[in-house]
Parts: sequence; structure tokens; C-alpha cells
Amino acid sequence: MSFKLLDGKKVAETIQKDLKMKMLKRHQAGKRIPTLAVIIVGEDSASHVYVKNKEKAAEYIGFHSIIEALPVEITEAELLAEVKRLNHDETVDGILVQLPLPKHIDEEKVLFAIGPEKDVDGFHPLNMGKLMINQPDKLPCTPYGIMTLLDFYDIDLCGCHAVVVGRSNIVGKPIAQMLLNRHATVTVTHSRTENLKELTRQADVLIIAIGQAEAITGDYVKEGAIVIDVGMNRNQLGELVGDVLFEDVAPKTSFITPVPGGVGPMTITMLMEQTIKNANE
Repeated sequence: MSFKLLDGKKVAETIQKDLKMKMLKRHQAGKRIPTLAVIIVGEDSASHVYVKNKEKAAEYIGFHSIIEALPVEITEAELLAEVKRLNHDETVDGILVQLPLPKHIDEEKVLFAIGPEKDVDGFHPLNMGKLMINQPDKLPCTPYGIMTLLDFYDIDLCGCHAVVVGRSNIVGKPIAQMLLNRHATVTVTHSRTENLKELTRQADVLIIAIGQAEAITGDYVKEGAIVIDVGMNRNQLGELVGDVLFEDVAPKTSFITPVPGGVGPMTITMLMEQTIKNANE
């Protein structure tokens, strides 16, 4: 079967060009330029790469980004105080705390401290609750990016059977809810699911977010399925790969995301879009 790539890199570039034009018009109209504040704690190399990519995207589109690199020794109380300060800073439109945080800091407490109106990562309980009742406001950026990518390729989700592999608060749970909101029938699987292969082989749309390099092979996928690979891992050769063994799975699909160049660029683009939307509200 011949398959098509869901080219997240191309779609992200298209959206970012549109956002760049909006920023140019905003600047010409003399309006305030939006600001995104990103907090990163410690020296995790992958986190610093992600933050750098966000900074580059903001610079390209034409709005401000503040990177607050804090030492790994910072206390939870000090970090919460910094979040509170940004909540009250009227020039800041979006706040993002880069994960993971050091083990001595409660990630949930920090994420919940971000004002829901500035929560451009969409993780605050209020924003998650709005998603649950189909009144979405600030959305988790990776699931939002997946839905935007599917929309770009005119993929109709109504009535399809979507299987989500992974139940994280960042991807699995919110993407399941977004799919339900689009009238898909949704099955959520996870590490305790006993008949995983039997379930994934029923999927019209298969979304994998488990963080295990190339764990999903062709025998997990039915002919003609749409496969979304959220994984970002290093294989034994140090190469960047997804949760899907691409060469084995792709020939069975109708559409599939590559890694890199699939979901990743969409995640950053949705963060940019939501920051600009915040400034407009």
C-alpha cells in the first residue's frame, strides 16, 4: 500500500508564516507585542534544545520570549514565587515551565500554580476541565498539534475507531478527549493493557505516545490505518526515532507521521499560536 506522510514540518511552517504576518500587522498597528515566558530548571540537555527551538520560533514569528534559566538547586518555594511573579506581570501573555523538573520539586504543584489564563501548555485543571466538557480554551500543545495536522490533511474523524497507546496527562488523556469531541470512538490503552495488539489492529487512527523506541511494529497495525507517532527517542545507534518502527509500519498505512518532522514541529507551533491568542483576548 502506498502511504502519505503527514508532514508536520511543512504544516508548521505554513502556520508560522501566517502567524508572522499577523504579528507584522499587529506591529504596524502599534499594538503591544506578545511575550512568552519559559522557565527551565537545571541543565537537562534535551530540555535546553526544546527551549532553544521555542525561542527560535518566537523570534521568527516576531514576538518576545523570555527564557528564565534557573539553577537545579532552586527550592520549590522559590520556583513557585517566580511563577507567581510572572502571573502578575501584565506584559507576559504565556507562561511555560519546561519539564522535567528536579526530583525535589513537585511538578504538579508548579504547573497548577500557573494562572489558567496564561497556561499556554494547557495543563491547568481548569483548562483540562474545559476540554472535558467540549468548551476548549487553552489546549495541551501536542494533542492540539495532532488535531491541527489531521485537519490540514482533511482527515474526517467522525465515526472512526481511534486507539490511543499511552495515558499521560500531557498526550494520551487529552488527545482521547479531543478525538471524542470530534465524534470518534476512542479506546485508550496503556502498560497494563493485556490484549494491546488485538486492540491496535482495530484502529482506523492509531496514536502512539509511550516513549519506547520503535516498539510498535507492522503486526500492530491494520491495513490502511492512519498512524500518529508522538515518540521522540534515541535508538542504539544514537539516531532520533519514534515509538513506531517506521520502515515496518509505513507500508501498511494510508497516512503516517515521520520522526523527526511529524508531531514535534506542530507542538511548538501550537504553543506560539496560543501565546498570540492570549495577547488578543
